[in-house]
Amino acid sequence: MFSNTMTFAGRELKSYFNSPIAYIVIVLALVISGWLFFLNFFISGQATIRGLLTGSMPLVFMIFVPAITMRLIAEEKKSGTIELVVTLPVTDWEIVLGKYLAALVLLTITIIMTFTYPITIGMLGDPDGGAVAGQYLGLFLLGATYLAIGLFASGITANQIVAFLTAIVLIAAFYLVGNFVVFFPGPLASVLEYIGVNYHFQNLARGVIDTKDLVYYAGMIFLFLFLAVRSLESRKWK
Repeated sequence: MFSNTMTFAGRELKSYFNSPIAYIVIVLALVISGWLFFLNFFISGQATIRGLLTGSMPLVFMIFVPAITMRLIAEEKKSGTIELVVTLPVTDWEIVLGKYLAALVLLTITIIMTFTYPITIGMLGDPDGGAVAGQYLGLFLLGATYLAIGLFASGITANQIVAFLTAIVLIAAFYLVGNFVVFFPGPLASVLEYIGVNYHFQNLARGVIDTKDLVYYAGMIFLFLFLAVRSLESRKWK
């Protein structure tokens, strides 16, 4: 299974970097995040990166992630190559995991390229290293969860634009659901708060690594990868 998964991951990575997609999306994400970083830096007048990592980047990822996942399955469905792929001696899980890992590598490269921001802050002040590490861990897990949601969205349609918009709507729903807890009674409010990705992200951003937050992100990633696999299996029901 591992060999087939890595084969698909390599195939998708080549596809990303053999086209302008990876370069355009990464550059745009870095330009927007860089602008927001320096804007927040000069307005606050403090040597901190918290505003960028906990406020701006999650919103940037709402657009960035769907842009890199929208084609993963939808394009193959539209071109018909998915029918050829599924005839190979591989499982649907291997296909989905391979595509997911390729997108995760692209996401990781983008996050690593933002390390210049905390380095800059470190030269100008004395930021809390533990908090910065927690924020980056939270950002990575948040992005990884967004990728799983985006891959699922790409699996339920053959139209890349529909996949892109569906992913944005789903990601925004999970990000914003925590904002509505004030309108619901106690137990339901707790459930909605736990469902929201931002609640767990903010916990990690404070530098507190809690098992419940790690379990939440692992569960969300598995859930949407499972749904993406089911979307591939649905061809067998037609």
